[in-house]
Amino acid sequence: MAKFLESILGKGSPASDSDYMELDLAAYEAASADEPASMYVKIAAIGDLKETPRIKDEIYNGNIVIVDVGRLKMDKITYERVLKDLREVAKDVNGDIVGLGDQKYVIITPMSVKISREKIGGGL
Repeated sequence: MAKFLESILGKGSPASDSDYMELDLAAYEAASADEPASMYVKIAAIGDLKETPRIKDEIYNGNIVIVDVGRLKMDKITYERVLKDLREVAKDVNGDIVGLGDQKYVIITPMSVKISREKIGGGL
């Protein structure tokens, strides 16, 4: 244990390859794939108003959706309509919505999932 702490703190000799253990992530992924989740985090990119129903369905189904709305930035009217639709669905399900990265990304959550507006760390 002391050797481990010394390697983290920078004291003592640097760690060698024998100090590390290989993790078998494939076994973990196979085990977790068998169990269905009650909620998923879905990723979506939207470029048109016609694409909002699929995103809305995912939120109504209880999933968290991260939407890339960057392509809509060139058409301000469509951008505003899409955001209005997404705000309404968040309100309908008593969820939450927040924009990230100069409003390039929007996160929408279903009921009982709230997004903290408090940033962790100073580099964000």
